Amino acid sequence: MFLSQVNNKPRHLYLYSGMPFISGNVQIEVGDHCRISGATTFSGRNSSQQPTLVIGNNVDINWQTTIAVGRKVILEDNVRLAGSIFLAGYPGHPIDPARRANGDADDDNQIGDIHLKKNVWVGTGSTILKGVTIGENSIVSAGSVVTKSMPANVLIGGNPAKVIKTLEY
Repeated sequence: MFLSQVNNKPRHLYLYSGMPFISGNVQIEVGDHCRISGATTFSGRNSSQQPTLVIGNNVDINWQTTIAVGRKVILEDNVRLAGSIFLAGYPGHPIDPARRANGDADDDNQIGDIHLKKNVWVGTGSTILKGVTIGENSIVSAGSVVTKSMPANVLIGGNPAKVIKTLEY
């Protein structure tokens, strides 16, 4: 059933603990050798632009993860998302309280892309907001809130997240 919602036919896709929930009109591409928890939500913002989720090869998406796609979310090869991750490409509500109480949709200036480059590992309970790119080989420590783009090869942590140290391999 999940594969009927994916634009391509990935090899060796492992879905465990059920089937991910897909909300909204989101185009999904999945690479080969991926593992995705059934307790995952993929959400696409309702807009004139087609939200797109691109999942590279050998990616792990663990339980209770939500990926809210505003325009585009890219998870490059070998990305690891631990449990309870929130990739927030759109908020779902406007900032103005009267419009929010009225049930209006969020505004275009509130959405943005998220790009996790090769080998990024995101620790349990972390949130990554719109407009953020995380550089190759970086690690986001558990419980972090990433509000701005981060370079490659660093350990990131905190709320708001900052570079804790450079990683040497």
